[in-house]
Amino acid sequence: MTPNEKTRLRDDAQTRAMEVLAPAADKKLIDCERYVEGYAAKYEPYVLYEDEDGPVYEKFERNAFKDCDMSDVIFQFDHVGRVLARQSNGSLIVQPNEVGLFIAGNLGITDAARQIYDDIVAGMCKRMSWRFRFGDYDYDPKTRTLIHHTVKKIWDVSAVSIPANDNTIISARSWADGVIDLARRSDRELEERRRRLRIQNNEIMRRLHCENH
Repeated sequence: MTPNEKTRLRDDAQTRAMEVLAPAADKKLIDCERYVEGYAAKYEPYVLYEDEDGPVYEKFERNAFKDCDMSDVIFQFDHVGRVLARQSNGSLIVQPNEVGLFIAGNLGITDAARQIYDDIVAGMCKRMSWRFRFGDYDYDPKTRTLIHHTVKKIWDVSAVSIPANDNTIISARSWADGVIDLARRSDRELEERRRRLRIQNNEIMRRLHCENH
């Protein structure tokens, strides 16, 4: 994979589904009545999507968020519209822990935020997603796994009406297929070089045989 190809692939914003929202918790990280929490990502590999060859996995390493820009992540609905909570005023927490990237929010500051919280409690919104930019990554063709060594930036987390929307899947597949195609191309090029070397070696051996006889 060339640097230009890698940069082009990772500069597009990506979204991923989060763990189920929890409207209540025994140990709240924010002292408020309308509290939600969940995991944007866990460190264990998970199925990103499936193609004709089977599942393609994605994995975030434990240090992937160490230098990530999380300076002012916001909480929205479907990644658009009004801001319902944000880090800079203390109504949103985004931080890695021993499990993954943890999210906690206070949805009680504005009328819009309270309405989303009521929708969550009523079961109208059961999932979230988060939007981020790639850092360094690799694709392991043996395990068919996209491995994130770093995440460059996180823009927002959002309650979503449709958990795995088409745009998310298309975006993920577009990037992953590009990485996989590059890996396959490298494998084909390596096999072609090996084939040429075998032909050259066979020709050398044939000439030596002829000279000796």
